[in-house]
Amino acid sequence: MKRYVYYCLISVCIGMTVACKNPQTRKAENPAQTKTTDNAAGHALFPAPEIPSVITTPNERRIYLTTHYWDNFDFADTLLLDNRDVTEQGFVNLISLLSDGVSSSDEINQSLDNLCSRMESHPYARRLFMRLFDDYLYNPNSPLYNEQLYLAYLERMQKSQAIDDATKSTLAFKQKLISRNQPGTLASDFTYYLPNGRARKLHRTSVPSNRLLLVFYDPECPGCHEIMQDMLHDQALAEVVAGGKLTVLAIYTEGNPEAWRKDLPNLPDNWTIGTDREAIKLNALYDLKAMPSLYLLDGNKKVILKDAPYARIRAALRL
Repeated sequence: MKRYVYYCLISVCIGMTVACKNPQTRKAENPAQTKTTDNAAGHALFPAPEIPSVITTPNERRIYLTTHYWDNFDFADTLLLDNRDVTEQGFVNLISLLSDGVSSSDEINQSLDNLCSRMESHPYARRLFMRLFDDYLYNPNSPLYNEQLYLAYLERMQKSQAIDDATKSTLAFKQKLISRNQPGTLASDFTYYLPNGRARKLHRTSVPSNRLLLVFYDPECPGCHEIMQDMLHDQALAEVVAGGKLTVLAIYTEGNPEAWRKDLPNLPDNWTIGTDREAIKLNALYDLKAMPSLYLLDGNKKVILKDAPYARIRAALRL
């Protein structure tokens, strides 16, 4: 029951935050309970595979379901594809299953291969599902955001014989970008410039507290204003910074130095403020999909949390 309520809640969240081209968003349901026929109200339901009765253990039934999930789906039927209650809802249900922390890498790859193999040969279906992968797994505002699943999808689609080299090049670039700065790895080094023009390196930045909050921000970004205000008015954050338990390094990554300098008085004096003069974007050092982008590092500049919501940063810092 808790799991069902949780996904009802995240469906509302996605509907509020996912790109405008998806004004409605699906809630995760139990795919094993969907049928291959219309329901009592006459609405089409996802044609879920029938699990053989000889498969009895929950784990084996889950693996069969995720592996054969799309077996009964007609990827050539554009009317079916456009039925969001069937297609998009079915996609969300599968992603929810694969995100449960139980599925192995082999199971995930096999399930995604089943989907990609079926949709890639139908141009309309291919465009639709590639958009769904982007919207649900790569959009940082989606509660179903999952880089590991998205990386598995990118790797599979680069092997596709149905997409052109330009599209494969775009997917390869995304894969390379996302693979950087994963938790446990050394954060990509870069040069930043203080308001006085002095240059510093991330890797040489002093972190006495062994915790560095790296904030990539843009004061001209309306969407990031609320999060930055939450941080600036967070008394608990201010106290740990003032007490020397956390170092904050805020880096302006955009191309308007006047806007950056104008905003400097709005930031705390005990934060280190700098600009990278657009080097991070030009060299694709970090995957800055949305602003602000928050990274929690240790004193050696190893990544603890990558592009994490502020609430998760607070939890990690026990604020």
